[in-house]
Amino acid sequence: MSMEVSQRIHRESDRPARTQKQYVAGMPELAYTGLSENWLLKTCGDRHWQSLANEAGLSEPEFRDADGNSVYAAFTAVSLRGTALEALGENDRFSIQSTLTSSGGAHYFSTHEVESSTGSYARVSMASTFIRRQREGDNRTVVKAMPIAVPGSRSAIPVEAQEMVKLRRRFRAGNWGAHLGLEQLSGRAHHVAEFLPCPYNDFNGAHLLYFASFQAMVDRVEWGWKRISSPPVVAARDLFFHGNVNIGDVLELSFSIARQDSGGLSHWCEIRRLSDGEKVADVITVKRWRS
Repeated sequence: MSMEVSQRIHRESDRPARTQKQYVAGMPELAYTGLSENWLLKTCGDRHWQSLANEAGLSEPEFRDADGNSVYAAFTAVSLRGTALEALGENDRFSIQSTLTSSGGAHYFSTHEVESSTGSYARVSMASTFIRRQREGDNRTVVKAMPIAVPGSRSAIPVEAQEMVKLRRRFRAGNWGAHLGLEQLSGRAHHVAEFLPCPYNDFNGAHLLYFASFQAMVDRVEWGWKRISSPPVVAARDLFFHGNVNIGDVLELSFSIARQDSGGLSHWCEIRRLSDGEKVADVITVKRWRS
């Protein structure tokens, strides 16, 4: 047995790890269109991170590999379904029930159900892997890594997690075909905008471009492009992550397909580093008009 394997802490369980927390919708949790999607993604991301630490038997979510390098959980895919975020308003009480399970190797998958006594408001699914930088301070050099403390919850790999991985690969390869009512070859909107991520708002404490910033930048560019008098609400959204950027890197957001009709607004946005054209994310958004 290698030293790396012998040092590894590994708590296994045949059941997914489940936690639940209660919330009250106040100004930090709310946006113009109801419960803030950005707040929700950040909150679910933190619950995913804390669950990983709990399952690994760590008092703090501080992961390291066998060489002592800091290791972080990076999301590879995030999906929102069944959303009715506009139904939550000031002082409404709701809960988020989270489930975490291993999906093989350093990959983990979580779901987060947003509910109250009156109904369900969203389901967030998140797939992650562990990463580290090959060069200190250079986010372009992130690679997969394996922490010493390996989280447990090794139940059967959910079918949803497998499908998310396959779909992410298809988007990265550029052969996804059709998804969420959009046809890859149906038409081209050709709306392109540049975006400079801000270190005060878009990067996290690990100095990586935060996964929730991708949703936010797509919405900001969409708003500047469309400026719809009555902003639609999100019905579904998928985010697939392929890389990261450094502070000062300019991003190019290309809305290659967009559809606006009586049902709402949908689009596919490719996000690339402007300097080298490397794709760092795909974001597929479906929004519906508010009644």
